[in-house]
Amino acid sequence: MTSRSFILFLFISLLLGGCASQPSAPAGAPRRPVSVGEPAYKGNLKARLQTHLKAWRGTPYVYGGLSKRGIDCSGFVYVTYRDVFGQRVARSTVSLAAMGHDVPQNKLRTGDLVFFKTGRRQRHVGVYVGGGRFIHASTSKGVMVSQLNSPYWRSHYWKSVRP
Repeated sequence: MTSRSFILFLFISLLLGGCASQPSAPAGAPRRPVSVGEPAYKGNLKARLQTHLKAWRGTPYVYGGLSKRGIDCSGFVYVTYRDVFGQRVARSTVSLAAMGHDVPQNKLRTGDLVFFKTGRRQRHVGVYVGGGRFIHASTSKGVMVSQLNSPYWRSHYWKSVRP
């Protein structure tokens, strides 16, 4: 393999790697102090998640990102839990998958985390919002809502966790 081919391979691997791993102390962490236990949004949980989604919808996917300029899937979960639930959670997809306890897909509740195997070693995560839908940072469309039972997500579903 030539060095040019290797660089191209490395670039594509990172691009397709999604949220397979992230630093535990994110670069660009929030500048304002976060008060755990005090959600930034008011109202019931579904309304808070809807408000949060409206604020972030369309934010582009940027691997390792943690701002409105760009965010990845685990970063979006991190920000969602911080701002909507007033809780701190892990920053990497692998660490998020290891926390809490597994929940069968037919027992999902709003706020549960849903995980997908999107490649040989790549993982993706989103937040379940009810009605078979979850919010996440998509590599192709940025922050959005998707259906768990869509052909793509159904075929890549891995597990669900209640933190």
